[in-house]
Amino acid sequence: MNKYVKYVLIGIAVIGILAAVVYFLKKNSTPLKTYETETVEKRDITNKVVVTGKVIPQDEIEIKPQISGIIQKVYLEEGVQVKAGDLIATIKVVPNEQSLNQARGRVNNAKISLNNTKIEYDRNKTLFDKGVISSQDFNALQLRFDQATQELQNAQADYQIIRVGSAGGSSSANTNIRATVTGTLLEIPVEVGDQVIESNNFNDGTTIAFIADMSKMIFEGEVDEAEVGKLKVGMPLEISMGALQDEKFNANLKFIAPKGVEEEGAVQFKIEGDLVVSDSTNIRAGYSANAAIVLEEKKDVLSIKEALLQFDKETNKPYVEVETGENEFEKKELILGVSDGIDVEIVSGIDENAKIKIWNKLEAKSEDNGPNED
Repeated sequence: MNKYVKYVLIGIAVIGILAAVVYFLKKNSTPLKTYETETVEKRDITNKVVVTGKVIPQDEIEIKPQISGIIQKVYLEEGVQVKAGDLIATIKVVPNEQSLNQARGRVNNAKISLNNTKIEYDRNKTLFDKGVISSQDFNALQLRFDQATQELQNAQADYQIIRVGSAGGSSSANTNIRATVTGTLLEIPVEVGDQVIESNNFNDGTTIAFIADMSKMIFEGEVDEAEVGKLKVGMPLEISMGALQDEKFNANLKFIAPKGVEEEGAVQFKIEGDLVVSDSTNIRAGYSANAAIVLEEKKDVLSIKEALLQFDKETNKPYVEVETGENEFEKKELILGVSDGIDVEIVSGIDENAKIKIWNKLEAKSEDNGPNED
């Protein structure tokens, strides 16, 4: 009996060993990881750059005073339509004491000069009427008298302009600030009582109002130096505004700055585009906007996701791994074309319907943050 038990135990042991061998052989023949694949497809690919900027009037005019003073009255409100010549505000002149004193002294000197010239003129006129002096001598005196009269009138006019802002002589005279163009009154940055300065060689002067034609709008933005070389004047723009999310506007690129400006370590170039605005659309100056500029576009071309690309460590050339059998892949170098940042055109290297290895599929975030509770 012991003999049979011995043989049975030996048989069981042999079977167990064989089963273990088979198990390990199968386990070792199974790949550690099975990769999924994605098929090459034909797609439309558009390479475009999005520029952030704002919408502003093409021409914005600043209205400045021609004389210094204090705002006495403002007649219009921001947002109204104005025509060239419309009265916006009035300024009451506050004369400079030194200039006023100099002008007053000039008037007094002109009066003294005229009085002396008149005395001499009257005396010589009597002599001329009696035929004592020649016509030539009297004409010279006549000229001096006329010049002295004119000098007094000029001095009096300058004095009145300095004192009240007008040569009319009224003590309450005001300087009228009028619109110089037709358009929308965008802003009046002054109030009644504010002191304003005239525009001169040393000062830009105080702006009384901003006026612009709101039917002529432009998009203004900045492009990075990496993209500006791809732009050309005349390119179409598609404008979208944060305030008008349901509408798209067309524009044409009309200006690319010849000089860039460094901002936070990057060189930016200013661009402008003419905006096509319909009469029914109310666009306000300063709306933030984005402009999409199509740099290159391809229709119905072989493409794959950019995430499927790999790059050779030595040559840095792009390649993919194409499935040749069950979980078996072959390296294929590629020549790439247009890319939109998600899909990329395949110029050559693989054929349509090739199955590309998904080599960089991310694991579920729940595995990184802890066990999944599903």
